[in-house]
Amino acid sequence: MRIAVVDGQGGGIGKAIVDRIKKANIDNVEILALGTNSFATDQMLKAGAHMGATGENAIIYNMDKVDIVCGVIAILSANSMLGELTPSMATAISSSSAFKVLLPINRCGIHVVGVVDSNLNTYIDEVVVTIERYISEKGESNK
Repeated sequence: MRIAVVDGQGGGIGKAIVDRIKKANIDNVEILALGTNSFATDQMLKAGAHMGATGENAIIYNMDKVDIVCGVIAILSANSMLGELTPSMATAISSSSAFKVLLPINRCGIHVVGVVDSNLNTYIDEVVVTIERYISEKGESNK
């Protein structure tokens, strides 16, 4: 199962997601760090991502090659992350058939109603649980 973690700016949230996925020791998972900039990609690689790539083309190219995409909800929004996430990136991510696991960080002008305000660590824990459940369900349906 290939998991893409998409992040930009300082890469801190992506780094935390990668770190937590790695610590969960989920079997047969390959983590791909996709940064809107090289610093974000580098941070995710330092956290243990198996591979990394940077920029618009890398993000667009890999969306059809991954099973799961993780990041903040802003990765679906054109020009988010202070303009680092281009409209083409947002279109590729949102159009991808990959299962999307998104953190409801409300800093990009998007507010998801019904989501309980929580801290980042709690959201990232939920990301890992959701990924584990998804992989388990996919495995069950393939039997």
